[in-house]
Amino acid sequence: MEDMEDDSLDAKDDHNHNYCASGSGKALTYLSSRLSEVPPVPQPVPVGGEAGSHRGKQWSGSGTSSTTTGGPKFMDSDSGSESSEVSETDCAALPPAAEGKFTLDSTSKFLLNAMAVEDYRNNHWPNLEKAIDRLLIQNPTDHISVSYAQIYSYIYKCVCQQHSELLYNDLTLKITSHLQQVSTRLHASAPEDFIETFNVALTQYTASLQCIVPVFMYLNKFYIESKLNRDLRDDLMKLFADHVAEKHVNTLMPLLIEAYSMPFKVQPSTMASVVNGLYSLRPDWAQLAPALFCGFIPQINPPAVESLLSDYAARDQKLQMELSMNGFPRGDQSRKRASEDS
Repeated sequence: MEDMEDDSLDAKDDHNHNYCASGSGKALTYLSSRLSEVPPVPQPVPVGGEAGSHRGKQWSGSGTSSTTTGGPKFMDSDSGSESSEVSETDCAALPPAAEGKFTLDSTSKFLLNAMAVEDYRNNHWPNLEKAIDRLLIQNPTDHISVSYAQIYSYIYKCVCQQHSELLYNDLTLKITSHLQQVSTRLHASAPEDFIETFNVALTQYTASLQCIVPVFMYLNKFYIESKLNRDLRDDLMKLFADHVAEKHVNTLMPLLIEAYSMPFKVQPSTMASVVNGLYSLRPDWAQLAPALFCGFIPQINPPAVESLLSDYAARDQKLQMELSMNGFPRGDQSRKRASEDS
């Protein structure tokens, strides 16, 4: 009876209920004798093969049999590092069933990625597209109720699911389609209303970007700036320059020059908005009409030269004469301070 108690005490329990053997090795001998009495589990016969081809081999977690290692290994259940990791030699000793498991994992990743793209197409982008439509067609004085938090949430999920490039392409295609419609409406505009119509289109688009760019901040920071080395607002303004302004600049510039030569034919605020807008889109357009652009934007002309002072004075006198002929008097000269010679 005492011998049996000694044998049972040799297999001690640690804090994780993992049994480890004492120095005498009696517990391992007892467990091995008990395991030898368990009948073997019948293995399935593979199709087109022999039943004994894989029956005699038993794969252990370490890739080697118990005879080569001197006995089974007892692992700590907290770490589980040796039982969970598989080395290259283990992969070489894997049976066909284990090899098929890794193939299934790669297929599962591909299917999950396809499901994520489908979810983007069916759920995320349609909601974002509706919000972009509402922001693009708004007037500067309108206040459209849009859940910016929800839009930002969709964009955040798209970027986290590695759909940044897809989202950026869809956004630029959507805005390009909108700008093509704007260009078509400008073609149908009357010449006397063309400057005002262009100003409305530019002002409305700029106001829309003030809402669109902030909600796409996550895409701008983690994809456009980091990978493309560009800025979202610059890209979207370039779309307006390419698809609207460039197609109508040859029509717009003569009308602006004519309106500038006839004061108040067009509202000064409208003239300033259009001229400054064209210069911000492409500064080289100022060379098409330097006199027009220098009237609204400083430092367009080259610096003054001392040798041309007489030409500058003659130009100023000519301008004063033209203004007086167009109904702009020089004012009451009686209150002018008399010269010292008189």
